[in-house]
Amino acid sequence: MSRTDCPHIVPFMTDMQDGQHDERRATWLELFFDLIVVAGTAQLAHLLHGGPDLVDLGLFTVLFFAFWTIWMCFTTYGDVAGARARTGTMLIGMLGMTVMAAAVAGVHEGRHLQSFAIWYVVLRFVVSNIWRGRGQVLIDWPVAQFSMGTAPWVVSIWVDGPARYWLWAAGLAIDLWTTLSFSAHRFQESFEARMFRTKRQAERHREHRGGPRRPVDITVAYTDSAHLGERLGLFTIIVLGEGVAQLVSIGSGEEWDRTLQVLGFGGFLLLVSVWALSLVHGYGGVPNLRAAALPPRIVLFLHCVTNGALVALAAGLGAAMEHRHGELPESVRWLLCASFAAYVVIGLAGAVAAQLAAGAGLHRGVLVTHALPPLAVALLTGLLGSRLPAAAVVWLLVAAALWGLRGYLGRPARPSGELAAR
Repeated sequence: MSRTDCPHIVPFMTDMQDGQHDERRATWLELFFDLIVVAGTAQLAHLLHGGPDLVDLGLFTVLFFAFWTIWMCFTTYGDVAGARARTGTMLIGMLGMTVMAAAVAGVHEGRHLQSFAIWYVVLRFVVSNIWRGRGQVLIDWPVAQFSMGTAPWVVSIWVDGPARYWLWAAGLAIDLWTTLSFSAHRFQESFEARMFRTKRQAERHREHRGGPRRPVDITVAYTDSAHLGERLGLFTIIVLGEGVAQLVSIGSGEEWDRTLQVLGFGGFLLLVSVWALSLVHGYGGVPNLRAAALPPRIVLFLHCVTNGALVALAAGLGAAMEHRHGELPESVRWLLCASFAAYVVIGLAGAVAAQLAAGAGLHRGVLVTHALPPLAVALLTGLLGSRLPAAAVVWLLVAAALWGLRGYLGRPARPSGELAAR
């Protein structure tokens, strides 16, 4: 490939990257768009009510991942475009996600399933066309442009039964592979090669007709790390709000006996601890993570898993309030303990990444004493807590969360910073 034939790579910087130092804040359009997260998380949490089994948990995982993926696609567009983001485009995304959220309630019915899949496909192609129309390649979130993962969803529109869920899972697995396997450099090279192949014929045609040879310009876009971190944190705040809503909704309709008060206060403390770990001492909702510790695409993946676990934890708190008298059903106990254990594992990953990014080396002893006790409490409570009342289970998790916070006592919150070296 000669230099004349190569696509020209033109870097595109967001407002924070082009030398302007005024801190960007979420716009009213972005905040209005995030209202769909309120509705979506509430609907998705309902899938885990009433003693969920493994099938319910699997369906929740698929639907949450799909809903979050669409939100992230439009969020990264707004992050890069800034004030140039088109209101109509964002509102189309909001409308489609509203239908997806509404379809969750009847997701076991054929028409609702079909509507969810149709709007997922439509919005993925809308986002893909946005970047094609802008002549840009978004390095930090390759899923926004690559549509391979959408193919199983298209097929699922005409498929009934459990096969539809497996097709959705396959499409999301392709997106996950795209997110985790492509480094920024490799993704840019792949995109350049693809652009060269698609434009080569046009170049030859112009040469044959005697026209001028013009290089193909590709604009490489990066996210605004500080602004994106704020948007990710707002998502997590909304998810934690769902946990508060669960406590308020159930507590407001019941007699305020001592058990309800003890359990409600414990649930509140658990949510406060998660807030501190994720947002005061974390980055973008990911506990214990520093802003510059990981590449953006990895941060986004961890954000998805973190908030999926927190939605499940919120649903578990609501179910614990409903079963506050007597022993917890096994499925509810495991929902609480497994979701919290997953959150602890993510926090451990965030702490490891933060230590390595700081250049201080990996302090295994500190990590073990910091993360192992909370993880052990969560798993042992799930395994051996069949005779424990709901309040005891929740307060054991509170103790585990406070243990994770003890290393931060007296320390100031971490300042925001850049996302990672790409």
